Amino acid sequence: MTSRRLVAGVDTSTQSVKVVVCDLESGAVVRSGRADHPVGTEVSAAAWLTAYREATADPALLAGVEAISVGGQQHGMVTLDAEGELVRDALLWNDNRSAADALELIDDLGGPDRWADAVGSVPVASFTVAKLRWLARHEPENAARVDRVILPHDYLTWEIGSRSFDPVTDRGDASGTGYFDAASNTYRDDLVVLAFDRTVALPRVAPPAEIVGHTSEGIAIGPGTGDNAASALGMVVPDRTALISLGTSGVACLPSPVQTHDASGVIAGFADATGQFLPLVCTLNGARNLVAMSKALKVPLAEFSELAMSAPPGSEGLVFLPYLEGERTPPLPDATGELRGMTLTNLTAANLARATIEGVLWSLAYGVQSLREQASPVEQIMLTGGAAQSAAVRSIAADVFGVPVLTTDPYESVAVGAARQAGWALTGALPEWSSPVSGRYEVQARARGAVTAEELDARYRTVLAEVQGRC
Repeated sequence: MTSRRLVAGVDTSTQSVKVVVCDLESGAVVRSGRADHPVGTEVSAAAWLTAYREATADPALLAGVEAISVGGQQHGMVTLDAEGELVRDALLWNDNRSAADALELIDDLGGPDRWADAVGSVPVASFTVAKLRWLARHEPENAARVDRVILPHDYLTWEIGSRSFDPVTDRGDASGTGYFDAASNTYRDDLVVLAFDRTVALPRVAPPAEIVGHTSEGIAIGPGTGDNAASALGMVVPDRTALISLGTSGVACLPSPVQTHDASGVIAGFADATGQFLPLVCTLNGARNLVAMSKALKVPLAEFSELAMSAPPGSEGLVFLPYLEGERTPPLPDATGELRGMTLTNLTAANLARATIEGVLWSLAYGVQSLREQASPVEQIMLTGGAAQSAAVRSIAADVFGVPVLTTDPYESVAVGAARQAGWALTGALPEWSSPVSGRYEVQARARGAVTAEELDARYRTVLAEVQGRC
């Protein structure tokens, strides 16, 4: 009997680091470890290495592992000096201080069309290019010390390899910087200069199946990728299926052979981890809206879910706009949440709960419609992420999206996707792992007078247009 071969994947996310060890042949998770990251939108990158070491402190975790890759939160700006030391804490994707800088950069290049043509995306506060502009304008002394700029997954990959090779990245994560053209697979140094007033060293973009180095224990290291591209790898997304991840933020993406060039800024024209593309819509506001409303109603999340399912589709006209932390898509960094359509009859706990879920899901359905128009048809949704484990979210989702929804049990898709990439680097062939789908929800037949997905969309778009007119 031959012993099974093992590969590992790392998810260095906003909140924690997760490490999974998978069977190379089947993809089954056989071991795992986890450690928390510091809270905040500005964090020392060194904390990610500390968390990784804590998560892998048990030597049994990585015993027998032949290859490892890292999937990481996108966009974060990690700055290194000429000696390779950190210049300042990393600004994470959800740090909105560079919102004004993103708008300036759009104007400086000549408008959103120019950006969409150049890199497939229009800058927002999340993008590294906007954070570079902020650093150059607000911290000139720190900016003067910067020799190299890398991304969160690049940093951890480099440290796992004991800095034995120069920092590397992949096109999936590089495409989220705002200065990498994934169509030609080249950096746009002119856009770096536009943002930072000079050039800096950038990580080499490795092909998806390259072994970029080894750990001190001899484990081969794959190039890694951004969290969204890693998640798509781990979920094994079927054709014509949009992947929706609902966690701290909300993400809707659609594997595609072509890059999008959306000048509206709704769709980011990202690359995936296989050599193709991953048009993507990202919202800042996900599960925290549900937590906030459950606290306001003074009920635990389980009861909140029951309340939401007891209300009718459309929440009897109640509209909850889920911009409690501003918003990235559409770019409304100064917007706030809103509750509209209140009457004496519909202002109930059940309708408040359902309207909150409908609002969060609608903001992603808004993005899915854009993906349909600019990338490819969407015939079903694959729903994952922490908030997707809510019974109410699962049952309401199909009614909001208007198409069947596939669900999964709790699943570390980013870490598993990174492990799948590690297997690819190790063997030269992308492992054929199965999709983790465990359930399917159909659009429910509605009683006469019930609200359809199209009617709900129209209602929310009306409110959104008013907010955009004010901001």
